[in-house]
Amino acid sequence: MGCFGRTPKSNKRSDTKTTKNNDFTPKKLTVNANRDKLTQPSSDCLKVSICGDVSKEIVTKKDQLALDAKDTNVEDEVIVKKAQTFTFEELSVSTGNFKSDCFLGEGGFGKVYKGFIEKINQVVAIKQLDRNGAQGIREFVVEVLTLSLADHPNLVKLIGFCAEGVQRLLVYEYMPLGSLDNHLHDLPSGKNPLAWNTRMKIAAGAARGLEYLHDTMKPPVIYRDLKCSNILIDEGYHAKLSDFGLAKVGPRGSETHVSTRVMGTYGYCAPDYALTGQLTFKSDVYSFGVVLLELITGRKAYDNTRTRNHQSLVEWVKTKNISFSFF
Repeated sequence: MGCFGRTPKSNKRSDTKTTKNNDFTPKKLTVNANRDKLTQPSSDCLKVSICGDVSKEIVTKKDQLALDAKDTNVEDEVIVKKAQTFTFEELSVSTGNFKSDCFLGEGGFGKVYKGFIEKINQVVAIKQLDRNGAQGIREFVVEVLTLSLADHPNLVKLIGFCAEGVQRLLVYEYMPLGSLDNHLHDLPSGKNPLAWNTRMKIAAGAARGLEYLHDTMKPPVIYRDLKCSNILIDEGYHAKLSDFGLAKVGPRGSETHVSTRVMGTYGYCAPDYALTGQLTFKSDVYSFGVVLLELITGRKAYDNTRTRNHQSLVEWVKTKNISFSFF
């Protein structure tokens, strides 16, 4: 059981021209995706232009499906109403030039830093996307689109972004307690494990966020990367889903699934999706079930330090013949 695109790894994981920009008004995010005329030369690439002063990025045709979190069509223009724009200089200053003391962690798409932006008088988390390859570009666009449409207390809030030259950064509300992963696995000596009621509170919060994506978002969205390290914890152990770079518009009408390249994190990916590439809302529900097993057992979804038969949490639970009842 596993997914392509993200393999098991630790959760820790050029000169740039900057210009002054004090404009914090909503910006247009333009996606040109000529999907219908694949025989024309212009369909060989996908052009993404974010703000007027940013050069166009070229993404190969096979990457187009990853950019439809808002179901964008040919030359759609999306008004990013909630997200402010920041210059790279502003974000660099807010993190002390991305100094190590501000480093919070690293994921598959880049590093995250803690910063303080004086202009808005707010502590923030800043994700600096990896500039190597098209994945960072795709994630940037999908994340801005998805979070600009979303409004729910169990989804992390996107404050703004920077798209300047080759730089792509996302600015979020700061979550002081980090991720669920930090509170479940590899606890430092002396740190108490989460209480049972706290675990269930976090599970309920994550479920509400997922329910919003599936049932309230228009169009409905499949998260596609639900895992402990993407569940962030606020004061009072209030859970919020984060990292929407792999989000996809879900099936609608008579459709039963969305066919797509398999992406996600090993150990959390639904077996049917991993085998067929057919993505459904149930794929997210499976991932939520894995998170729930982690909360109940304290074990990792996939742990390559264990013996072969015990590495996958789901497979290990099957050998125990455990019956869960919540009624």
